[in-house]
Amino acid sequence: MKILAFAGSTSSTSINKELVKFVLKDFQDDEINLIDLNDFDMPVFSVDREKKGFPDEAHHFLQVIEECDAIICSLAEHNRSYSAAFKNVFDWASRINVKVFQNRPMLLMSTSPGGYGGGNVMNTAKTFFPQFGGEVKETFSLPKFYENFDLEVGVIDPEMLKDLKDKITNFKNQIRN
Repeated sequence: MKILAFAGSTSSTSINKELVKFVLKDFQDDEINLIDLNDFDMPVFSVDREKKGFPDEAHHFLQVIEECDAIICSLAEHNRSYSAAFKNVFDWASRINVKVFQNRPMLLMSTSPGGYGGGNVMNTAKTFFPQFGGEVKETFSLPKFYENFDLEVGVIDPEMLKDLKDKITNFKNQIRN
């Protein structure tokens, strides 16, 4: 199985990327393509810029999705929505192919330092990603990242860890059947 994984952040210290890397440990038998949104840096989307053509990076983002069987991503929440970097990649790609996620099954996650764990961006994504070809199979939100996650160990709260492991198992069962 080919798994595309990414965090919806360009931060070099992205907590969402740490969550993705932790989850990928449960997919060691799969072919993993962990991408960095920094590799998809494009001008800010506008209709005027679109008239001049699409950046190669937008085509490349769609290509890596096309080449995968499933997607694991964790979205950063900035001011209760997607990060500007993710939204820009998404905007450019969706103008080329409205079904950006190309009907790939998704394990969708979010985390934040706050108690809501990126719940606003999660709720938005759960609502809209299916309209853009994302088959959201499982979701997980980790609140209070710095209290509930250790960079060496991963999720340290036993109940949250069990919840995440159950969702990973369910996701694996769904994408393999």
